[in-house]
Amino acid sequence: MNVDSLPQVMVAVAQSLALPEVLRAIVGGIADCRHVALTRIWLFGPGDLCASCRFAEECVDRSRCLHLVASAGNVDGATFDAGNLHGAFRRFPIGVRKIGKVAASGEPMLLADVRGDEDWIADKPWFAAQGVRAFAAQPLIFRGEVLGVLALFDRRPLDDVQLRWLRVFADHAAVGIANARAFEEIDRLRARLQSENQYLHEEVERAHGAADVVADSDAMRRVLQQVRIVAPTDATVLVTGESGTGKEVVARAIHDNSSRRDRPLVRVNCGAVPENLFESEFFGHVRGSFTGAIKDRVGRFELADGGTLFLDEVGEIPLSMQPKLLRILQEREFERVGDGRTRKVDVRIVAATNRDLRAEVDAGRFRQDLYYRLSVFPVELPPLRERRGDIAALAEHFLRAVAAQRGGKVPRLSQAVLQQLERHDWPGNVRELQNAIERALILAPHGPLRFDTLGGQGRRPVAPPSPQSMPVRTRADLLVDERQNLTAALRATRGKVFGPGGAAELLGMKPTTVASRIARLGIDRKNP
Repeated sequence: MNVDSLPQVMVAVAQSLALPEVLRAIVGGIADCRHVALTRIWLFGPGDLCASCRFAEECVDRSRCLHLVASAGNVDGATFDAGNLHGAFRRFPIGVRKIGKVAASGEPMLLADVRGDEDWIADKPWFAAQGVRAFAAQPLIFRGEVLGVLALFDRRPLDDVQLRWLRVFADHAAVGIANARAFEEIDRLRARLQSENQYLHEEVERAHGAADVVADSDAMRRVLQQVRIVAPTDATVLVTGESGTGKEVVARAIHDNSSRRDRPLVRVNCGAVPENLFESEFFGHVRGSFTGAIKDRVGRFELADGGTLFLDEVGEIPLSMQPKLLRILQEREFERVGDGRTRKVDVRIVAATNRDLRAEVDAGRFRQDLYYRLSVFPVELPPLRERRGDIAALAEHFLRAVAAQRGGKVPRLSQAVLQQLERHDWPGNVRELQNAIERALILAPHGPLRFDTLGGQGRRPVAPPSPQSMPVRTRADLLVDERQNLTAALRATRGKVFGPGGAAELLGMKPTTVASRIARLGIDRKNP
């Protein structure tokens, strides 16, 4: 080994920030020494290949082992990438063979003059073919912790002076590896912080504060009692009920009354995620993992780490995606798309659906094991027509909320109006009532409020077209119609999506659904 070139290699290591670059600089720099046959780095990692590991029978601790992470060699004075990291020696148990013993003891090893027929040599033909005469290994130690092992096979005998130089280089390499890992962690935390900030900004823009659970009826009091019971636990909750009954409000109440209240409640509208993007949306992806992945992205599970993940419209999750969701619910670990690293996550799941998931299981559209995993604690929300005792309190609540946003006086709801509201069946449930209150305030900001159009009053009934007269539309036609309709709504609301007077209200859709479709169709909401 030519020690004169090691200072230049140290400089190259110091200038590298990403861990793969640091590892390549270390092994590539040593392999530039013309007599070095092979140099490799093993770092500690989880015990992940026990079933196929060559040394599994000798391993006593299968929780972690040494992972081959970098390799380079030298043939006829030219450095080459000996980077097959999946060969027979990709894993070494701690304390097993020369590499494992160096890692376990933290002490260097030098075999200064090798004949090539020693019993410890696992691949004698390779030693003979490469003319290997010496073996040296140094532990990579940073702040008293062994990170792994740096080893080299040389075609000339080595002495103690060269081993000491290798020790100096190994210490420098360990610092470079530790720094690269620290930069990776900083980048990961920065990406997560940016994602959290963006998500929370969207939440503030659309939510205008968390909604309250209004409950005067016996049915809703029973729901609140269930919330109080389950919220302090980490049990998975499945909230069911018709569209517009307030499932998201209940999810917020469960989160706010749990020990996770100081961490985020992250929402995913499963019905608005394109099927080919589900895995990226849930688990994130790394740059270059697929076309359009121009940078690393944090998934919703990672974003909700330590908090609560609300899976709205969970019945819309494609069957092909359900096994991966089941795995993370069981194992609490996942991999980003395009990344082999397994990540741990601590997330509480609250799911919601307006579908009958039992019927979906019977029809083969929803996995039975996933259904049981989600429905540990089911909460069923009654429709508004079955809790008419809440209508007056809900109407007053929405009236005060909308008036406060608009900065006006709160009009009074007469007894006759309240009776009219209580007689209506509200097929759209609480969301329909909220929209009716906002619409009445827009039409009569100073009162009196009127609800003359409830139940379709004042509208001419239109006979539905017969099947024979209906033209067949292609999916492309429907997408054009959807784009034109969304664009018209954005123009009418001057690009506003969330809140009173927004496009979501005008379209009668959930704001998150509207926002997702705007993004999917590539519409510029600021200049529709």
